[in-house]
Amino acid sequence: MVPIRILVAKPGMDEHDRGARILSYRFREAGMEVIYTGLKQSPQQIVSAVLQEDVDALGISILSGDYKKLLSETLSLLKEKDLFEDLLVFAGGIIDAADIPDLKNQGLAQAFPPGTDLKDVICFVNQHIKIDKE
Repeated sequence: MVPIRILVAKPGMDEHDRGARILSYRFREAGMEVIYTGLKQSPQQIVSAVLQEDVDALGISILSGDYKKLLSETLSLLKEKDLFEDLLVFAGGIIDAADIPDLKNQGLAQAFPPGTDLKDVICFVNQHIKIDKE
C-alpha cells in the first residue's frame, strides 16, 4: 500500500515551528510520508514544492498575524495551477474564526485552531484523501 504523501509548510516570517515539527512526526507515526518545507517559505515556494513532490495533502502551519494574506495567496496560486481536484489543503494555527468561511470559499478544506487534538487532524486527513492508495 502506498502511503499518503503530505507536505507541511510554514509560510511567512513566522519562526515558531514546534507545532509543524510535532505534526510532521505524528503524521509519520500514522504511516504517512511527510515532506516538511522548513521555515519562512513564500506561497510561491510552497506551491512549487506541492508540484515537485506530487503530494496528496498540504498542511499549512501558521502563527503569523498576516495569515489571511499568506493563505489567500497560497490558495490563489494553487487554483492557478489547477491543483485543488487532487489536493487536500488545510491549515492550523492562529486563524480568526471570522476569516475561516472566506478561506474555505477560496479552497481551504479546514482550519484547526491551537489546542486541536492531533488525532483529529490525522483522522481528518485520512477521511478526506479520496485517492486509491493501493
